[in-house]
Amino acid sequence: MVEVTDSTFERDVLDRSVEVPVLVDLWAPWCGPCRTLGPLIERVVEATDGKVELVKVNVDENPRISATFQVQSIPAVYALKDRKVVDGFIGALPEPAVAEFVARLAPPETEADRLVAKGDEASLREALELEPDHEGAVVALAELLAGRGDDEEALRVLGRIPETAETRRVAALARVGPATSDDGDVERRLDSLLDQVKDDEEARQQFVDLLELLGPDDPRTAGYRKALTSRLY
Repeated sequence: MVEVTDSTFERDVLDRSVEVPVLVDLWAPWCGPCRTLGPLIERVVEATDGKVELVKVNVDENPRISATFQVQSIPAVYALKDRKVVDGFIGALPEPAVAEFVARLAPPETEADRLVAKGDEASLREALELEPDHEGAVVALAELLAGRGDDEEALRVLGRIPETAETRRVAALARVGPATSDDGDVERRLDSLLDQVKDDEEARQQFVDLLELLGPDDPRTAGYRKALTSRLY
């Protein structure tokens, strides 16, 4: 469960909903029914084992999100898939009703899902024979291939599905290898590429790939993205 704000809504709700259904629980500290519903919906969503994700929004502190959903009464829960609202309800429903609501969003486990859960290469390849565009199998197999240096095949496998944050990360791993935790080494690599990014497409791709591997939460990422923009424009 993630606490979402006006500034993180795009990333944690809209972008994330492309990868997995996201429930948005709109609440406020003064709302008694919200305190009743909160633990209940957390329990139901947790039982999906990641097939559905839950985020919470304090409507008093996040007016833009409240306006987006045109909130008139809380608790209010909305389900998003592919950046669109697909379902929702108002008020503190009983647990069976919440479980039924969440179940409509959580697809039943398939044989491919069970193979992906095993995690070994043979199982992942078998899963893709059953479901060639199974996202979990694609990402897991591509990461396995990239980790052992089969980079071209890793990129081909990733090409089976639309781009997501995870596919970008694994593609970056295949192209440039793992980002070292040594701060000095990462920064030396980025600094050495920075003077080349404007005129060298390969250097620019390597630079972007390194930032993908660092991830958005690394304090260096934002600064280097700004530096890249200033060099390009």
